[in-house]
Amino acid sequence: MDSKSGEWQLELERIWQADAPDWREAARLAEVMARTGAELLLRQAAAQALPILRHAAAEGADPAITDAARRRLGVIREVLHTLATPKFGRRDIPLQTLAPEQRHRQLLGLPLDRRLSAPEIHRAWKRAAKSAHPDAGGSAQAFLALSAAREALIAEVRFRRV
Repeated sequence: MDSKSGEWQLELERIWQADAPDWREAARLAEVMARTGAELLLRQAAAQALPILRHAAAEGADPAITDAARRRLGVIREVLHTLATPKFGRRDIPLQTLAPEQRHRQLLGLPLDRRLSAPEIHRAWKRAAKSAHPDAGGSAQAFLALSAAREALIAEVRFRRV
């Protein structure tokens, strides 16, 4: 998070903690965030909050409007907090794409780490096909994908035997 976002977070906290928030200042801050924010999520949250904040800044705004403005301000606050929170571990590492065999196993709900037998694959296919079959409320495409996964895994088992 850059220093500008840190300043915005402090300004937003000041507005949030006030007994009578300065909605005009909140609208100005949201407009700046929507225009110059580095993160897409922050720009979107600020842009969505801007109309209600401007409406709340009007003289004699309805209490329902100010409540909605407070909720929108809370959304921006949460986004800034999420962006400022340090991320530990390996959360930013992109997910690995699965090999075809692993995708087939995952589709059938089979373990990824051991050898499988043909009857075990068939049982898993039957279990998954009960809900994926078009007659049972599933889609034809999902059923065909399950069947293709079953055939590929059984072909691999037969290939290992040879």
